[in-house]
Amino acid sequence: KELNVTHLEAVICSHPDEDHCWGLAAVLAKYPAEHVYSSVTEYTTKVFSNVVKYADEQGHPVEVPQTGDRWTLGSASVQIIGPVQTYSDPNNGSLVLRVDYGGTSFLFTGDMEQKAEGDLLESGADVRADVLKAGHHGSPTSSSEAFLTAVQPSVAVISVGADNDYGHPGADVLARLEALNAEIYRTDTQGEIIIVSDGEKLSI
Repeated sequence: KELNVTHLEAVICSHPDEDHCWGLAAVLAKYPAEHVYSSVTEYTTKVFSNVVKYADEQGHPVEVPQTGDRWTLGSASVQIIGPVQTYSDPNNGSLVLRVDYGGTSFLFTGDMEQKAEGDLLESGADVRADVLKAGHHGSPTSSSEAFLTAVQPSVAVISVGADNDYGHPGADVLARLEALNAEIYRTDTQGEIIIVSDGEKLSI
């Protein structure tokens, strides 16, 4: 509303866990979206059911994109690079997005855990990126050493609640990121984090 947005080209819900779609139904109730993507089209929670409900009411039902799907967003390229297998765990089934704009790149991993990280690496997907949205709120279930080494992020963003009950982000995850000399940004200590790319440089 503050940005005078009137419609959305693409809404992406990485997976149906409540902490990833809690506010999304309200967005879809107000703003038309051309595409609503998620890892599944139905789930057991009322929260995700409401997302599906409002997407249906718009006439644009929730779509499950295929790994390899690609589209443009202005001059940027967006590609679904995961999941590369079917998983019973919604976290590992998270949509994994790569966004390239000019010479800059971003990787969004949802709550993907180490099993799916390993499978993604084995698939040969291009995971190298300047900015990594760290998996699963910085939990040690994600961000394996092998995965972080392959990504080689210069910037890592950890979206995590302050004083959460899970102890996220994990000290070992922070240590692995620090070992790669990545700049670490955290929503629990720094609040809202906005990264703007001009195609060459990042402004954080």
